[in-house]
Amino acid sequence: MTCRVLVVEDEFFVAIEIESVLKEMGLVPVGIAPDSRKAQELADVADLAFVDLNLADGPTGIDVGRGLADRGVTVIYMTANPAMLGDGVPGTVGVLPKPVNDAELRQAVHFAVHRHQKSTEAVPPERLRLFQDLGPQALPA
Repeated sequence: MTCRVLVVEDEFFVAIEIESVLKEMGLVPVGIAPDSRKAQELADVADLAFVDLNLADGPTGIDVGRGLADRGVTVIYMTANPAMLGDGVPGTVGVLPKPVNDAELRQAVHFAVHRHQKSTEAVPPERLRLFQDLGPQALPA
């Protein structure tokens, strides 16, 4: 199964670097979404998404990730502001603090692919904080 990956990131050079790694790993980037509108447009063609919190239209990444997860997309947040996520966002996998080096990004992508395929083979990057058993302490809808 080839995974289609959406990059939700408004920093163009960061997004291009992520896309480059995805292509090298044999995955299919479906596009770069610098804002929530573009993320919604591309949501139905994505299996995975890497989502920043602060986008071109403001701090909309939390809602973007939640919406993607509601559509069955495996979501990992990548942000310099992980504290904004509190205890997590229901339906999403976790958060990887920026900056992210190449090896860490590749491990996060590998982990996300395995999570999407419901496989337990992959190990998350050390700095990836997983959201588990989210209850009332999670961010409100």
